Amino acid sequence: MTPSSASWLATADTLLRPRYSEPHRAYHNTAHVEALLGHLHTHQHRTQDPLAIALAIWFHDAIYDPLRGDNEERSALLAHDTLSAWGCSEALVRSVAAKVRATAGHTWTDGDPDTALFLDLDLSILAAEPEVYQRYTEQIAHEYAWVPPEMYRARRAAVLQDFLNRPTLYFTPALRALWETPARLNLQRELNHLVNQPAADS
Repeated sequence: MTPSSASWLATADTLLRPRYSEPHRAYHNTAHVEALLGHLHTHQHRTQDPLAIALAIWFHDAIYDPLRGDNEERSALLAHDTLSAWGCSEALVRSVAAKVRATAGHTWTDGDPDTALFLDLDLSILAAEPEVYQRYTEQIAHEYAWVPPEMYRARRAAVLQDFLNRPTLYFTPALRALWETPARLNLQRELNHLVNQPAADS
């Protein structure tokens, strides 16, 4: 890693850590970023440009307001403007912004294997141990506590079903081999709970 790369990552940490410490974040916080950076370190040998992925990790949830539907686009614009101001290359700026935008639907369309790996890392929580996954579901529910319980269950169930309907959850073959099966088990378990939970529990 070049001195400028290390400097940009350190600056991203200083600049963005306060955003990830906002009180409304229960899951999309510094622990999430640090977990993804840890996974990136583990799988760095599978990447072409680890700096672009690391910066995308820092910027992808930099703007997070559960009441809005344009967080990914706003975060991508923040990445574009910030990295441009730092003097990063145009190619790096485009790469990071594209990766951030890809999290909006978690679809891989740009043909960049680093984008695929970044998206896979962002969904690594789905393959966590059941007790860790359970804590994740509670954190997500906390972030959306403003949504009426019945509506939340219906919307969350729809999200889970959408993931389960995909041919694969993970795009990178090595990560698919590691995470696909436990992730599907976790998603199906949560979906079953939501569907079978009595309305009176709300």
